[in-house]
Amino acid sequence: MNTISIKMAFSRISLRLMFGMIPFFLFSGCGDLEPEMQDTRTVVLKMNFNQRSSSRNSSVSQAEVSSHKTHLILALPSWENLSSNYKNYYSSFAQELMNPSDNKVSLEIPLNTQMKIFAFLFREDYTMPQLFSGVREVGYYGESQPFSIGTQTNNLSLGIALIQVQGTGTETGGETGTTDTTAPTVSSVYPADNQNEVSITENISVTFSKAMNTTSVTTNVSNTICSGSFQVSLNNFSSCIQMSSSPSSSNSYKTFTIDPSNNLSYSTTYKIRVTTGVKDTGGNTLSSQYETLIGFTTSSDNSSNSSDNSSSSGSGVFLGVGRSGKIVRSMDNGSTFSAVTSVDSTQLNGVAFGNNTFVGVGAFGKIVRSTDNGLTFSAVTSVDSTPLNGVAFGNNTFVGVGSSGKIIRSTDNGSSFTAVTPVNSNINQYPYYQHYGVAFGNNIFVGVGASESGSDLTDPGSIVRSTDNGSTFSAVTPRPSKYVYGVAFGNNTFVGIGSYGKIVRSTDNGSSFTDVTSVNSYMYYGVAFGNNTFMGVGQSGKIVRSTDNGSSFTAVTPADTTTLISVGFATP
Repeated sequence: MNTISIKMAFSRISLRLMFGMIPFFLFSGCGDLEPEMQDTRTVVLKMNFNQRSSSRNSSVSQAEVSSHKTHLILALPSWENLSSNYKNYYSSFAQELMNPSDNKVSLEIPLNTQMKIFAFLFREDYTMPQLFSGVREVGYYGESQPFSIGTQTNNLSLGIALIQVQGTGTETGGETGTTDTTAPTVSSVYPADNQNEVSITENISVTFSKAMNTTSVTTNVSNTICSGSFQVSLNNFSSCIQMSSSPSSSNSYKTFTIDPSNNLSYSTTYKIRVTTGVKDTGGNTLSSQYETLIGFTTSSDNSSNSSDNSSSSGSGVFLGVGRSGKIVRSMDNGSTFSAVTSVDSTQLNGVAFGNNTFVGVGAFGKIVRSTDNGLTFSAVTSVDSTPLNGVAFGNNTFVGVGSSGKIIRSTDNGSSFTAVTPVNSNINQYPYYQHYGVAFGNNIFVGVGASESGSDLTDPGSIVRSTDNGSTFSAVTPRPSKYVYGVAFGNNTFVGIGSYGKIVRSTDNGSSFTDVTSVNSYMYYGVAFGNNTFMGVGQSGKIVRSTDNGSSFTAVTPADTTTLISVGFATP
């Protein structure tokens, strides 16, 4: 089913938070404790793991604890809630690796503050940088009771109730109580059945209704013979696509992802099969084999949805960015989202995907980057502190745009950016344009925004264009009579939308734009293209739509009067 997704906001463009292809809401976290403001004391903590597991009627043996070579210990405020994802707590008060031989660790703990210790045990041997450079498999995790220390505290012994992560470890426990006999089911697959224009670089994933035994979800990694419980085929399973490695798990062992050894073929239909060999953590198998009815079809070589174009979805992942450095991620076609550890609290205004890399841009020239499908992000050296409002990808190039004529460019998958010479507006008092959005199509980058003061909505807008992969930009004339906030490309057409109902359109690769008759005089902030339709959103919930390549627009009945900032298109 083709889907249009619309994002809501409660003020005008000053709250512009660019969000991939689906809506999301922002929540501020608890800020009761600031680590840098606390008086602290170094204390030697003795961990007692000989506790009864809170998830089973058996104790965890010392041998089992000792078989886990890495013990990560975190000190956190007592209001924190425990989960198996240790990267949720990267900003803990203190963190250290404990020597498993004596179960002791020295941590700098805030004085007179209710604290907890969270422990995470890993079977492999990791250093601290290795733990936080990727996502490592946790075998056991647990927490202490709340405690506090005073100025005379030197040593402290704490009991940790360990919980075994489902699908890991060797402990089986004693009594199990009520037996779970419910068979797991396949909740969804990605790409979805009958999905078209899928990138040839996409990974394939399946999401189950329950946590699964990780050893039961397998695939063929040695050849093209259809083996394993998770298979992909282009010829009704006479043979199967060879995968680069075993399936990786996420979403609490409900989602499993496989990565083809080579890119998929263009314009080809693939089916996904999950056999009854898969089992949940209770040993229940799939009741019947799952197989997509139609399959998904990859894009043609010149498709507008190919990996040469920017997107906020990659390798089965939707990503959203926003205020306070917030990053959220979905692996199940947007059904559920989880928070990604923020680089810092700098607002992010836009995100794009290309060449297996996410790049986000924001206030104060902030640039962040992920090369692991949005699991982790790192800061990229900023060009300067000029605010960046949008980013796009095309022809192996990321281009970001922002205030005061700022345009930046990266040709190394977002590892580094350089400034592009700004376009002179030839207006003495306001020499540079304000850029609000950027899009890529037909080997052309087009940026849109405002001219003159950049703060008077009655001023003219601006459009700039690059034909050399963002190396240089030039002004498109004549300038639009009003600001242009958003731009999209589809069916060889660029469409821009902006203040007071302004809509402009180009059918000559952005060389010139013509006015489209306005539907009304409201402010419009976002536009997207999909399924041969341009869709614009804006003030007071207004929505406009064009099915003739942007030649004309009509009003769509709004859901309510909440201002809409951004719109995206996906084909789940």
